[in-house]
Amino acid sequence: MANDLPTDVKLHKKSGTLELVYSDELGNELSAEFLRVHSPSAEVRGHGRGQEVLQIGKRRVKILSLETVGNYAIKLAFDDGHDSGIYSWTYLKELCRGKENLWQHYLKKLMKAGASRDSLPADTQVLSFKPSPSK
Repeated sequence: MANDLPTDVKLHKKSGTLELVYSDELGNELSAEFLRVHSPSAEVRGHGRGQEVLQIGKRRVKILSLETVGNYAIKLAFDDGHDSGIYSWTYLKELCRGKENLWQHYLKKLMKAGASRDSLPADTQVLSFKPSPSK
């Protein structure tokens, strides 16, 4: 746990990144989108294995604020209204270490679901049609 505690946490609002600086390594930057889609909240993870909810349309999400939770975590508030994830220092370190693999896994899940990192504008109406079976 002591090695999981960063020496500095910096929210770069303009670039939309959270920088975590550790005494034993260079800083790590995690994008708002990455943090949002990997939120430890029940809304994202579900309440058990296999209940995860794929997060789509989060490319432009921003972190509005962060606050400490005791000595063990931070809580992030995002501009899409999500603010229930409590990111422990240990979990943040895991995200930093596995960032590339986690990101590729997320992109594959999106592709498999036919979903996108982009959201549609609020005034967009979508009608989906399935082709009728050929006879």
